Amino acid sequence: MAKSSEVKLAIFGRAGVGKSALVVRFLTKRFIWEYDPTLESTYRHQATIDDEVVTMEILDTAGQVSRLPYFPCQQEDTIQREGHMRWGEGFVLVYDVTDRGSFEEVLPLKNILDEIKKPKNVTLILVGNKADLDHSRQVSTEEGEKLATELACAFYECSACTGEGNITEIFYELCREVRRRRMVQGKTRRRSSTTHVKQAINKMLTKISS
Repeated sequence: MAKSSEVKLAIFGRAGVGKSALVVRFLTKRFIWEYDPTLESTYRHQATIDDEVVTMEILDTAGQVSRLPYFPCQQEDTIQREGHMRWGEGFVLVYDVTDRGSFEEVLPLKNILDEIKKPKNVTLILVGNKADLDHSRQVSTEEGEKLATELACAFYECSACTGEGNITEIFYELCREVRRRRMVQGKTRRRSSTTHVKQAINKMLTKISS
């Protein structure tokens, strides 16, 4: 019987980059033209990844209409966004290849994530959407790759509209990363607890012998 796990994924990016379209394309293999950028949605989706049944809880956050890095938006929005960041285990940071401003907001967004999730490292994937609109492109593939190298994460270019690029793999790879991170943290915790036990035993032995 396949093992089972749950993974919490959150999608972030400026309003209009196609976050909802990406999620819906992944879940239904369809493209829907119109979305309300102010709405948030949570989806549950089950898939078998590397012989393990994974239940994904995917949070499609409302688009940030305000500009990073200062977010001059209402305090409730800031509190809500930070709550989403604390909730998530893995993050998809999306920009629009035809909108340089959305690309420039990725790094400040990652810095906020780092601040909220520290001391843990953030598990994320960088996605350049709307790759079908090559004639309107403002961000080159090479720039996306360079930023992903700086962020130490995987990078994908895709089109939620046409389905080009491996959109399914984006979500599967993020789930793999979250699971790998859990395993590493689990081993670290076990080593730490083993060390504490050894120290306690050594203290007892020292007292007995003295």
